[in-house]
Parts: sequence; structure tokens; C-alpha cells
Amino acid sequence: MKKTTLALVAAAVLVSGSALAHQAGDVIVRGGPILVVPDASTKNHAGNTLQYDFNVNSNAQLGLTGTYMITDNIGVELLAATPFSHELSLPVYGKTAKVKHLPPSLYLQYYFLDKDAKARPYLGAGINYTTFFSEKEILAGVTDLKLKDSWGAIVNAGVDIGLTDNLYLNTSVWYAKIKTKATFKLGGEEQRADVTLDPMVYFIGLGYKF
Repeated sequence: MKKTTLALVAAAVLVSGSALAHQAGDVIVRGGPILVVPDASTKNHAGNTLQYDFNVNSNAQLGLTGTYMITDNIGVELLAATPFSHELSLPVYGKTAKVKHLPPSLYLQYYFLDKDAKARPYLGAGINYTTFFSEKEILAGVTDLKLKDSWGAIVNAGVDIGLTDNLYLNTSVWYAKIKTKATFKLGGEEQRADVTLDPMVYFIGLGYKF
């Protein structure tokens, strides 16, 4: 995914000849595949039967962003996506559960270079809210699984590359702080664990300026 993103960016830079003209008042909508790669770790509470870290798989969905340019160089962006689906597994036990989540995020961005540059890199930072739902137990003996919603920081970097006056290629990455508290029963015994996900998120797609 990362190698593909870099290759497409390099190719677009070489062939692109259109200025972006991001400026105050513009609304920019982007869409394309988005990949969440969790870096999971687990802190078990005293008395837990389980003493292993949960493993959480990666998942790709359709990513959508909407940006409003406050000035020629400052924008505010909302990140959204179709629901991500992850499998939680434990060493020795194997697949334990499935869960879905949505990670809407709001952040400010600073766009470098002049508004008429052919490519405009940017950096952003803000707040992420992650809501978990549709928890489904797989491992026999596991019941009543619930994951609490999470608030945390998010940082963003990306680049827009002009294809036409209003259409361009975008590639972006995010790093989000996501920490949830998992509660469940194993063989009828209450279990609690703090699960940190802290994913890297990768996006490549097309953008359109209104």
C-alpha cells in the first residue's frame, strides 16, 4: 500500500500540469480506499484469566474527507469512512471476536506553497472520536463483549496534486490515538482490559474542488 502510494504520487508529479488554486472559501471533497493498520497492545486488569495481548487485523474501506479552506493556507477537514471491521484474536485461543468501528475526526490543516502551486503538501492535527459497535463473540465461552468509545488526538499529512483545474490526486496518512476499555465474560468470569489500537491510516484517492 505504501509503495503504491509513493509510486502514484511520483508519477502524478511528473505528468501533472494544472495549478490547484486552493483558496479561501473553497470546499474540497476527496474519496478513495483507506486502510487502517492497528498497532495493538493490551493491559489486563488484576485477576483476569487472560494474560495475553489482543491481536487486531488491518481493514480497508471507502474513505471520505471534506475540507473547507478558511484561508489560502489553512483548512478544516472532516474525515469519515464506511465502517471498519476487525477481528480480535488471542495467542493460543485464536479468533476471539469481531467488532466494527467508525472513526470520525476533525482537524485543522496547514497547506504549504502558493495557492497556485501544482502540488500542495499539508500537515494537520485535531481530535478523533472512535465509536465501537456490532461486537460479536467467536471464541466459545466468551460472552457480553463491549468496547467503550474513545476520544484522542490525530495528526495528518498529505499532498494534493493537480490533474485538471478542479480534479486532483490525493494521498494522505494519519496517526490516531485510540484507547478503549474491553469488558467481557470468559466462562462466566468477568474480564476487563485496556486495549490500545493507535493505528496508522493510509489513503489514496481523487479530490474535487467546488
